Amino acid sequence: MTSRPLDYENLNENVKKCQYAVRGELYLRASELQKEGKKIIFTNVGNPHALGQKPLTFPRQVIALCQAPFLLDDPNVGLLFPADAIARAKHYLAMTSGGLGAYSDSRGVPGVRKEVAEFIERRDGYPSDPELIFLTDGASKGVMQILNTIIRGQGDGILVPVPQYPLYSATIALLGGSLVPYYLEETANWGLDIGNLRQAVAQARSQGITVRAMVIINPGNPTGQCLSEANLREVVRFCYQNNLALLGDEVYQQNIYQDERPFISAKKVLRDMGPPISNELQLVSFHTVSKGYWGECGQRGGYFEMTNIPPKTVEEIYKVASISLSPNVPAQIFMGLMVNPPKPGDISYERFVRESKGILESLRKRAQIMTDGFNSCRNVVCNFTEGAMYSFPQIRLPPKAIDAAKKAGKVPDVFYCLKLLEATGISTVPGSGFGQKEGVFHLRTTILPAEEDMPAIMASFKKFNDEFMEQYEDHRGYSRI
Repeated sequence: MTSRPLDYENLNENVKKCQYAVRGELYLRASELQKEGKKIIFTNVGNPHALGQKPLTFPRQVIALCQAPFLLDDPNVGLLFPADAIARAKHYLAMTSGGLGAYSDSRGVPGVRKEVAEFIERRDGYPSDPELIFLTDGASKGVMQILNTIIRGQGDGILVPVPQYPLYSATIALLGGSLVPYYLEETANWGLDIGNLRQAVAQARSQGITVRAMVIINPGNPTGQCLSEANLREVVRFCYQNNLALLGDEVYQQNIYQDERPFISAKKVLRDMGPPISNELQLVSFHTVSKGYWGECGQRGGYFEMTNIPPKTVEEIYKVASISLSPNVPAQIFMGLMVNPPKPGDISYERFVRESKGILESLRKRAQIMTDGFNSCRNVVCNFTEGAMYSFPQIRLPPKAIDAAKKAGKVPDVFYCLKLLEATGISTVPGSGFGQKEGVFHLRTTILPAEEDMPAIMASFKKFNDEFMEQYEDHRGYSRI
């Protein structure tokens, strides 16, 4: 029989090169074990509601009314829904041409884009143009649209932080571009060193790669660090000097668990620096309702804002967005609600603030419990999770464990994570799925399990880890330093 177009050997080679560790081997094994009846704690993906986080009441009330507008005509609607939720549902339905079942503009509902622009203005203190904001199905779709616009072929490189979120490596591979890694400094709390950036660009150029853009993930995924204002200024200056577009992945901007380094947007830093940089450097910033403390992953609402992008390029991005006709409309309304939540004096304000604070305070506690738990384990060291929703501990594997992994045909941290999964049901992602320095091993876990479950999960991890180290160490004096 002749080989057919969709036989494996005839597929697009870029599809085969594409790897996505968050849903990779560990996840598939965890799913198998779950089918066999084993209790699995899925900490492999930032999916708060799947781990028991309750949705915020107000946005769900508004969406419920928008999804079922006939409820607004029911004389008893005021008994079930607060007046401000009813008013807001009418506000959003008035913006659509046919409710949630109708396509919107390919850039998103104009009224919601205006609310996003007002949010950005309040946050940064600088004007924002709704015409330069596109609503997307989660931030991921926006990232893919922009990378698709930038990457012209294999000779085009994108600077990506390592460890990195595999959306970037997978998309760059899929589009046939080249990933140019710059390594974050673990010993400096995953800080960004401009020296590393210069080295990465010089090396890429020596290989004939044209570096066209730089990605920053702030707060970091999987590393959880928050970039300082000084660091961001260095990045902006570096991109300007090297003629790079800057892509600011800022989806965790509301998830901050310390007070020393609050979130500051790349756009604010850029505008603060003044001309010529402030009106020449090309910046695209991304945000979403899936992350943050809302955690509405299944709703797939996001946006990107373009700064200093020429009008003709914006037209081309609009043309490509039009191929998908419209981002999903309910998620656009979620985005409107996130950037324009209840205000002081609104009926739902106090409840909204109480729920929001409860989630963020609990995440801060969980970040501390997890960091302390990892650092109490033999041969494990972990930086504090300053922001986002992940912990990225380094696992110092003894030589015998590395040899055992090789014999099993596994990457050493995959071997460790599989053993952890089999023993405890804790499903993590090996650090090799995010990139790491040669000979150094990590795992990534979310900080999302319920606060009351966290001590037991960390005790289970510690028991497994310390037994694993006992098994594979030649002697007890293996150094933690």
